[in-house]
Amino acid sequence: MSALYCIAGILHFVKPKPYIKIVPRYIPYPKLMVYISGLFELIFGIGLLFEVTQSFSAVGLILLLIAVFPANIYMAKRMHEKKSKNRWIAFIRLPLQFLLIYWAYLFV
Repeated sequence: MSALYCIAGILHFVKPKPYIKIVPRYIPYPKLMVYISGLFELIFGIGLLFEVTQSFSAVGLILLLIAVFPANIYMAKRMHEKKSKNRWIAFIRLPLQFLLIYWAYLFV
């Protein structure tokens, strides 16, 4: 789980464009928000590795997953409206978010 979030966090900085595209329009400073969420993914991902910070990091990831859920909804809605052939991926991400929350909860 740590590797998943560390890699995702790094990708927010290395390839921010796909993340910026899914930030809902009502959220200001999308690039900054992508960087902030990537930083938290990286910090919490590293925190999962250490027993002393594991619970705190898991709770942080749960809150982060809840906070970015609107972006997943926005992405699914946009892909559906555009009739994207890959829109099924966006719709799979929605319930997957709840599985990720549960997985993080196991570390609390």
